[in-house]
Amino acid sequence: MAEVRRCGVVESVHHGTVVVVMPDGSVGLRLGDVSLPVLPRSTAKPLQALACLRAGADLTGAALAVAAGSHIGEPIHTAEVRRILRDAGLEENALQCPAELSGHEATRIEMLRLGELAAPVYMNCSGNHAAMLAACVASGWPTETYLDPNHPVQRLVCEVVSELAKEQVEQVAIDGCGAPIFTISPLGLARATRAMMLATPGEASRTVIDAMRSHPEFVGGSHNHVNTDLMTRMPGLVAKSGAEGTLLLATEAGHAVMVKVADGGPRAVPAIGLAALAAVGVDVDPVSELLRASVIGPVRIPDAVHVTL
Repeated sequence: MAEVRRCGVVESVHHGTVVVVMPDGSVGLRLGDVSLPVLPRSTAKPLQALACLRAGADLTGAALAVAAGSHIGEPIHTAEVRRILRDAGLEENALQCPAELSGHEATRIEMLRLGELAAPVYMNCSGNHAAMLAACVASGWPTETYLDPNHPVQRLVCEVVSELAKEQVEQVAIDGCGAPIFTISPLGLARATRAMMLATPGEASRTVIDAMRSHPEFVGGSHNHVNTDLMTRMPGLVAKSGAEGTLLLATEAGHAVMVKVADGGPRAVPAIGLAALAAVGVDVDPVSELLRASVIGPVRIPDAVHVTL
């Protein structure tokens, strides 16, 4: 789907799958076997956040955006995660995601200067985990075992994924944050996201989407983060990246794109997703420079990713 060119010579290539589901539900672009189940990683977070709402979690605005996002551990992010926990009557030690230093450089440097230790609240999935814990409290479910695939909150996530994707989950794995992650096809995930985008305002699924669009800085970071940058520069767009070369994009009109790069590398993923949108007629001019992504930054001899859809 993409090539890395050095002085016009193809040096490396990226294979994978990409699908675009159109506003009317038809498939506008399909490359690779888009019906083959994959691990969606963090692109599934909007669906996980929706499951938390259905379980009764009281999440709105920035709290819902951070629940559906992958933050970088800025002070605004950790404050919101702590607020979700506090409102649910929980302490920070209820989080069972891995302990990490902040991914935000200035915050990380300050942590090191003060001798602060890594903590789960700084992990980029802590908003997602806090939402699951809030859902457990709201529904009267145990919080100690919320990461067990057979826990009610995780079974509800599986049900939501299957319902909106219109597919049965075939396998379950454990994500890098410790939460269960359910296999689904790129086509199914794009179909699910389209349904969320086109839901009636006020419905739970649309509430997740609207929170992400209204608070893009909580879906990624205040600067230099692909999710936030794309949503800020293309108002109405929803962007959610994930590990191992996954990306979900959806327009206000109802186009939904799912990208999965086979080698798991992230460098070509945004360019592929935007090129797929452009191929079905979506205007991506506000971020057109991302269609040709620099590989190693400004150098005398330019190296760049070129999409070859």
